[in-house]
Amino acid sequence: MALVNIGFGNMVNSDKIVAVVNPEAAPIKRLVQSAKEAGSVIDATQGRRTKSVLITQEDHVILSALQPDTIQKRFQIKGEPVQKGEEDEE
Repeated sequence: MALVNIGFGNMVNSDKIVAVVNPEAAPIKRLVQSAKEAGSVIDATQGRRTKSVLITQEDHVILSALQPDTIQKRFQIKGEPVQKGEEDEE
């Protein structure tokens, strides 16, 4: 089990994460709303704006205030290169 920091000292089990997505798309907004109604949302934003949504194998939805690409970098195994085309162009 490898824990990954998703911001503000909050950690998730990287083995259980299926996807890290941007919350701006309409289907993701609907997914978050239905998860809130079902009581399966974990809000790890500390009151800040949601910038990424993590979806788990157990159908929990985790909200984070970090950008998806920041979280993706934290999921990378130390020393493993990022595949070509996945690097940030900031």
